[in-house]
Amino acid sequence: MDIQAIWLTAKLAFVTTLILMVVAVPMAWRLSRWQGAGKALVQAIIALPLVLPPTVLGFYLLIAFSPNNAFGQGWLALFGSPLAFTFEALVIGSVLYSLPFAVQPLHAGFTQLQPALLETAAMLNVPSTARWRYIILPAMLPHALIAAGLSFAHTIGEFGVVLMIGGNIPGETRVASIALFDHVEALDYTQAHQLAAVLLVVSLLLLIALYWRQGKGGAQWRAM
Repeated sequence: MDIQAIWLTAKLAFVTTLILMVVAVPMAWRLSRWQGAGKALVQAIIALPLVLPPTVLGFYLLIAFSPNNAFGQGWLALFGSPLAFTFEALVIGSVLYSLPFAVQPLHAGFTQLQPALLETAAMLNVPSTARWRYIILPAMLPHALIAAGLSFAHTIGEFGVVLMIGGNIPGETRVASIALFDHVEALDYTQAHQLAAVLLVVSLLLLIALYWRQGKGGAQWRAM
């Protein structure tokens, strides 16, 4: 069962990270170029999961996923089954819960772009696709790796959100954090130690890789 829970956790983290990178890149780009009123409010909403108890977010998502509400009704009409307590619900909750871990590193990277490079490219009438391919994306690669790594690692450690909207369904919503809780509740500390050790080692290795890549990228940037 723990192998199944670990596999489901890895699947959830991968899908969540993939969606976040698609969503967070244009969001962070627009935020980095936004100077008008309301920016602070949008940034605060994006960063809210950093300070909001996960169970609070999970509770409101559970209400939204209910067939008694518009979003839940629309999902039921479109797919023929309720959204709550499904893997898809975990994905939506994970995307919202890990959103700041993807947006903030990308936003920092976009704000550090040298305006002169983009201005010169615009003066030379370089197409926007070429600007992204040859100027923006190469400069953003270290930040994108950090965003993806943090999103993946943060999703692995989710508990409150996934418990509220996913419950504890083996093979569907029983991720590693839920399985660990089950072992502790059952006083099965041997299994709990084993699963906790796996999560600890994986999280530590991810963070080591991120810090190593960040230091290497920083050194390369300074060398340029």
